[in-house]
Amino acid sequence: MDKLLLFGGSFNPVHHGHLIVARYVTEHLGVARTILIPSAAPPHKQDQQLAPAEQRLALCRLAVTDDAQFEVSDWEISQPGPNYTIRTIEHFRSAAGPTTELYWLIGMDSLHELPGWHRAAELVDLCTIVTAARPGFEPPPESLLARRFSAAQIKRLRQHIVEGPHIDIASSDNRARVQAGLSIRYLVPEAVREYVQRLYGRP
Repeated sequence: MDKLLLFGGSFNPVHHGHLIVARYVTEHLGVARTILIPSAAPPHKQDQQLAPAEQRLALCRLAVTDDAQFEVSDWEISQPGPNYTIRTIEHFRSAAGPTTELYWLIGMDSLHELPGWHRAAELVDLCTIVTAARPGFEPPPESLLARRFSAAQIKRLRQHIVEGPHIDIASSDNRARVQAGLSIRYLVPEAVREYVQRLYGRP
């Protein structure tokens, strides 16, 4: 059975933390392909200022341009209005076919928020949610997950928590550095840094 890892997010901007964790999970699962999926207007981030979707898409493509393991999809940013993860999973499930095992990668902070996601219980049944450990976040208590998920679903969620490398880089910190005129060298791929420099004239 083929394995496909999907990694969605605002990627505002994509950085080495995203890529190192995605590579680790890719190897841990033994998947054939990993697809980065920049979001257009995440429903849970309506109050945040995101760079234009086309820029974030371009940065993702630059970040993995020389890595045959990774692909970048523009499917979400091509959809009108806010998009829910369940729709993305349904799209890739239909495209990949029934013989492909589908994984969706999230961070530990997102696992805490998962019970509040749109059609969350269906989402957990439609793919395998893989949670990457993240500095400063412990797994959510079972009581939180039980608000939305069955005992069997909770067991599956907990079984797919991956204790990989803890990379403490945040897109918000990188944005703050750019705004302050500070360098983001070594925090993001060099091609991403050069693109940001051309856009904003920052080091």
